[in-house]
Amino acid sequence: MAARLHSAARAMLVLLAIAAGALAPSTVSRADPVVADLSSHLIAITTGFTGANVLVFGATDGEGDIAVIVRGPEREEIVRRKERMAGIWIHGASFRFRRVPSFYAVATTKPIPELAAPQVLQRHQIGLDNLRLDASGREADPAYKEFASSLLRLKQEDQLFSNRTEKVQFLGNQLFRASLSFPANVPVGTYQVEVFLFRNGEVAGAQTVPLVISKIGLGADIYMFAHRDAPIYGLIAVLMALVAGSSAAFLFRKV
Repeated sequence: MAARLHSAARAMLVLLAIAAGALAPSTVSRADPVVADLSSHLIAITTGFTGANVLVFGATDGEGDIAVIVRGPEREEIVRRKERMAGIWIHGASFRFRRVPSFYAVATTKPIPELAAPQVLQRHQIGLDNLRLDASGREADPAYKEFASSLLRLKQEDQLFSNRTEKVQFLGNQLFRASLSFPANVPVGTYQVEVFLFRNGEVAGAQTVPLVISKIGLGADIYMFAHRDAPIYGLIAVLMALVAGSSAAFLFRKV
């Protein structure tokens, strides 16, 4: 509770500072059409983590529309088609996608198609329909769209790609805010929160704010050990399973 109050108070103070700067006739405000920040730059994943919300807020130097894009660390993803052969399911054709964001979410002041022309939205990859999926040069393959759609569907089922656009709210003519939600299975790493200011269908300003999602505590120690010393971790896991199985068998014999 105290942490939430601290974040809210910090957000309010920064909003007031941004508003004062935006209203002041300075060269800095004219050079930065949009200024943004986060209520927290770190999401700590501990035991029992059930998800988190982060507030993005800021100010503009005048009227316009805002789009907030959240991108997780890029990864390689392989999508395989299952095929039935001789009564069993096996892996068939596959597509390898490069530089796929591990997390993707959008918040805007108005529906995405109303922000700008399609080519502008595609250039900045605003919205799932405009997200570029690099298939290692196989984009011309007739099966590309099918596999790309499957990748988006799987990401949405895992709640890592949002299939809805969150709302950016303006507080007055210049101050804005939006709440960003992250599920319990959110991947760790450094995220990029991009804030775009649109005017007359063009990007009038933009800012990128980093967000770190990291495991801490015992969970982090186990996670690091499992990745740093995978063979030893696997051996310990097998030994623990054997001990647990033997203990259970002994107890059942006693019963």
